[in-house]
Parts: sequence; C-alpha cells; structure tokens
Amino acid sequence: MTTAPPTAGSPPAVPPVDRALKRERFGWYSYDWAMSVFNTSVTTVFLAPYLTAIAESAADADGRIHPLGISVPPGSFFGYVLSLSVLLQVLVLPLTGAIADRSGHKRQMLATFATLGSLCTMAMFFVADQRYLLGAALFIVANLCFGAATVVYYSWLPDLAGPDERDAVSSRGWAFGYLGGALLLAVSLGLFTQYESLGLTEGEAVRICLASAGVWWAGFTVVSVTLLRNRRPREVVGDPRGGALSGGFRQLGSTLRDLRRYPLTLWFLGAYLLFNDGVQTIIGVSAQYGKEQLELSQTTLVSAILLVQVVAFFGALALGRIAAVIGAKRTVLGALVAWTGVLVAAYFLEAGAAVQFYALAVVIGFVMGGTQALSRSLFSQLIPPGKEAEYFGFYEISDRGTSWLGPFLFALTYQFTDSYRYAIFSLVFFFVVGGFLLARLNMRQAIVEAGNTPPERV
Repeated sequence: MTTAPPTAGSPPAVPPVDRALKRERFGWYSYDWAMSVFNTSVTTVFLAPYLTAIAESAADADGRIHPLGISVPPGSFFGYVLSLSVLLQVLVLPLTGAIADRSGHKRQMLATFATLGSLCTMAMFFVADQRYLLGAALFIVANLCFGAATVVYYSWLPDLAGPDERDAVSSRGWAFGYLGGALLLAVSLGLFTQYESLGLTEGEAVRICLASAGVWWAGFTVVSVTLLRNRRPREVVGDPRGGALSGGFRQLGSTLRDLRRYPLTLWFLGAYLLFNDGVQTIIGVSAQYGKEQLELSQTTLVSAILLVQVVAFFGALALGRIAAVIGAKRTVLGALVAWTGVLVAAYFLEAGAAVQFYALAVVIGFVMGGTQALSRSLFSQLIPPGKEAEYFGFYEISDRGTSWLGPFLFALTYQFTDSYRYAIFSLVFFFVVGGFLLARLNMRQAIVEAGNTPPERV
C-alpha cells in the first residue's frame, strides 16, 4: 500500500486504514482468546491436582502407582506425563511447521489441530474413579494438538506486523488470551465453589470445568479460521506437487541444514528454551505446589490463578509499552530477574499462607504475559523470511506448558527429596542460565544476519 508524498508545507499524510489487515489481526487475537483456556483451566489449574488425586486413589499399599509397569509416586505422575507429551512434540512440531510452510494451508491445519485437541479436552469429562491412564492419554494428545496448532498460529505474526509493530501486536494477542482465560476461569470458579448447591460432587465439578475448556477452544477457533487467510508459500524445497508428509520431511531437512547459517538465532532459541522451561513449569505445577506443600484449598488455588490471568492482561500491555521505550530484550531480562525472586519467595512460603500466595500471584501475573509476548516477537525477528512456521515449530517445543526439562527436574527432585520446596527451588537454574545467555546475545546483529530489518529499539 502506497500513498502520495505530502506537498511542501502540508501535514504528513496519514496512511489509510487497512481494513482487511485489521480484520485478520482480530482473527489472530481471537485464537489466543480461544486456546488460552486450555493452558489456564486444564494445564495450570484443574488437571494436575485432579489427576494426582485420581492416581493416589489407585495407589497400592506402598503408595505407588505402576503406569506401563513403572513404579512412581502419584505426586510425580503429572510431571512425567507433561514431559512425555513434550518429548512427542519434539518430533512432531518442527515437521508440522515444515508442512505448514510448504503447503500454505495454514487455516486448514489450524482448524484440524484445534478440533482434535478440543475434542480430547471435552473427553476429559470421563476421567473418573481410578482412570488416571485415560486422563494421561487424553492430555498427551490434547497437548500435542495444542502445540501443533500454536506453531501454525504463531507463524502468522510476521505477515500481520512489521518489525516496529511486532512487540505491540504480540502483546495484544497475549492480553486477549489472558482475558479469555480469566473469563472462563471465573465461570469455572463459580461452578466449583457452588458444586454442592448444584447437586454435584467435587470431582464432577472439576470434570465439567475441564470439558468446558474444550468447548470454548473449539467454539472460538471458528472465528479465527474464518478471518485468517492462507498465503502462498515463499520457499518450497523439491517438487511442490509432492505429498505433504514426504515434502514436509524434505523441507524440514533443508531447514535443519540451513539452521547452521544462523548461529545467533540458535543462540536465542537456546536461551529461550531454558528460561521458558522455568516459566512454563511454574505455570504447570503451581497448583500442585499450592495444594500439596502449602495445603491451600482448591478455591484458593483457582482464585489465585484467576488473579494471575487478570493481572497478566494488564501486565502484557504494560510490558509492551515498556519495551517500546527501552527495547524488548531489556524488558525480558528484567522480567527474568523478577521470576527468580518469585521462586526464592515461594521456597519460604508458610503452609496455609493464602495472602502470601496471592501476593506472588500478582507478581507472576505482571511479568508472565510480557515475558512470553516479547519473547515471541523477538524470535519472529530472527526467522529467515518464508520459514516462519518451521522455526516456530522449534520455538513452540518449549512454549506455553510444553516444556519438558522443567517438569522432569521438578518431578525428579521431588522423588529424591520428598519435598516440593526443593522441587520448586530447583527451577532457579533455568532463569539464571537462560537470562545469562540472552544478555550475551547481540540482537541487532542476529536480526540482520537472519535477513530482516531491525526495529528502532531491540
């Protein structure tokens, strides 16, 4: 879109509003609104403590369960399930990105993955009695689809925003997601706290809350699929008429070889995989830590997570504005310092200290959205043009509740120490090392080497 240059002495011309772009951006924001309830209601709030309770009810006389013949304590089960789901994503997500970039059928792929994932989430209504293996299987498939759909969704960002707009657009998307997650969680909290007056058991209330997340995810995805549009692939390896799967493997192989040309992009990805493992593990195990170590009620845990969502809406927008002044990299580094402080404070929290838990929730909410939104926009600047979905496939391996090192370290530390305090404190490693790597990275040079134009402030 071009405009005529202003004549001498006239005010600068204001570019006409691109209504099609605004409409497509709204569709992009809407998918964050749709999918975030899976992260909030399922992964963060209800499933971990509920699946742990189901596993405890199935434990033998020694207090152990034996999934696939492996003896583990019920307290470690969800951490191992989360880790397994991500090990599968390590194999699937980069290939998903390669197929999306090669085929150009992103709308169809988004619809397919979101539909399958939401159906598995709805089916969690049937996880009752001692069926912890059913719950684990449904979560693994749903989380795999969640990750695959997110890869495709993220890859639209470079098409919808230029270098200087990307931090703001990414932050708005996260803010939409937190607002949607908070709204459904508020409804779920109302249902959970009133389950007796509604003639439900506590387990039935939790199962309804889990299934409602699937209904929400599926319903609002329709808006996104309707408004977003496909684009012609910019770079295709091999015969473009070849099969999608075989062509995707060839495309992925080409990208893996090509990655060596962008060492600074790999440097950022390594830093992100570390510190985001810490972020996602805190999100994934916070309810379990609050219930098992701090002995807080389920109502307190759900209301604290709701508080995080509400604060995160404002935090994502606020940190986006801060990034416009000091740069996204400095803003993320400041947020990582705050995350480290959160873990130190969590280690010293007293049992039953609900007020202290709420105070930590406020801090987490403020830095959480900005950390994730600005990391996403930073990485989008480091992707060679035409390979957005493929590179976001590697990025998403450790994004939004799909980390595996963090949950594994948490579960392993608990298994050896029998202490959730040591388990939560062990996550400091990810923020310290990841932050150090990010601080050493020359972002402007990395953006130029990837073939992109740096924004004014990085």
